[in-house]
Amino acid sequence: QVQLVESGGGLVQPGGSLRLSCAASGRTGGTYAMGWFRQAPGKEREVVATINWNGGLTRYADSVKGRFSISRDNGKNTVYLQMNSLKPEDTAVYYCAADATYYGLGKEHTYWGQGTQVTVSS
Repeated sequence: QVQLVESGGGLVQPGGSLRLSCAASGRTGGTYAMGWFRQAPGKEREVVATINWNGGLTRYADSVKGRFSISRDNGKNTVYLQMNSLKPEDTAVYYCAADATYYGLGKEHTYWGQGTQVTVSS
């Protein structure tokens, strides 16, 4: 089992920044692929950014490229999402995800955190 706990969400003005953190515990061993997903009201959950076990492979949704950055610290079993130039359309519940395989992220064997709310509003 893998447990994921997100932190760092909140209310921020448009153009502002936030950094989300996700602490993983349990059977990860630093080898799991990790990712961030988000779900806005009335919409389906979508992938935001993903990172493989050693940080050598990252991918981003087109809507966040150039503004968001995903990273990980395997010594701390933590993955981060640095969000800059935030827009109102970034408002959503952000979920941390972990999977034993990179291409399995978001699918049936993925572990999920409880989510953290990010609200971008003036």
